[in-house]
Amino acid sequence: MHLTLKRPSMSEQIEGPYPFVGVIPEAATVERKAVDKLRQRLNTCLRGKAEVVEYVLICLLARGHLLLEDLPGLGKTTLAKALASGLGGRFARVQCTPDLLPGDITGFNVFNQKTREFEFLPGPVFADVLLADEINRATPRTQSALLEAMAEGQVTVDNVCHKLSDWFFVIATQNPVEHHGTYPLPEAQLDRFTMKLSIGYPEAEYEREMLQAAVGAPDTQCGPEAAVLPLPMLRSLQKQVGCVAVHPRISEYLVALAQATRRHRDIPLGLSPRGLLLWQRCAQARAWLLARDFATPDDVQDLAEPVLGVRLGLDRTAATKVIRELLETVPVPVYPGK
Repeated sequence: MHLTLKRPSMSEQIEGPYPFVGVIPEAATVERKAVDKLRQRLNTCLRGKAEVVEYVLICLLARGHLLLEDLPGLGKTTLAKALASGLGGRFARVQCTPDLLPGDITGFNVFNQKTREFEFLPGPVFADVLLADEINRATPRTQSALLEAMAEGQVTVDNVCHKLSDWFFVIATQNPVEHHGTYPLPEAQLDRFTMKLSIGYPEAEYEREMLQAAVGAPDTQCGPEAAVLPLPMLRSLQKQVGCVAVHPRISEYLVALAQATRRHRDIPLGLSPRGLLLWQRCAQARAWLLARDFATPDDVQDLAEPVLGVRLGLDRTAATKVIRELLETVPVPVYPGK
């Protein structure tokens, strides 16, 4: 996932001062301690996948949504449950199948015989963390039920808008190998996800740890625990992330990368303005997690593959190759080291 590239030295000078060179003090705040506890819990439930956990935290702080493309049994559901438990939020799971209807996700109106009025019964989309398992098994009509929810934080049923949770976070999964009975996600749906990740198989040492931890344990899944990052604190952190400084040259760099995707011969769908905004927000979140109050080119480059991989219309191998080419050809802004 992470791309190791040869970058210009950060000590080289550029024309004009860089006004945001201060680093946030290392003395941990209450919020940072809470994030560390959540990171620790996720790493405990998903052994040996520290990089994946960091990307999940970035996506969460950036107010985005996550698509996990991987084989069954690698911990996608465990990760979603552990995240919801760590936030103290409501968790809901939708097992997507071809016969699933839009109302099964959004909710529907039913007639109350006592009051002689219609009442709205909310669906699982009204949770704080929603796991849409095997989303590509749902029909396009049902998949579209999440479009408004993911983009605007609301659903419309019978011409009435219903607001979702302020912390609404979608984790969707799909199997990249089995395509029988599936419906590929349309571009409009993919563009609403912030990033696409693959968990992959753990190393042997972590699998041994998993097996030993399961001996004598009543359940191998991480059970419900007390919240370590309460939802109101999460909202505060997301606001802090939104205030992380982005130098105009970083914005120019992002725009140049976006335009390069639109001109590239092998990319059928260039990066949209929505995707560009999400990329910048993720760069801000990564900077915050690294205790900086400003974004750097490293933040942009580190997030290129998970952010672009979900929306360029390419398979994983082709996307990795093209993204590497983009990062190596678009000039990188360089800032003074002091």
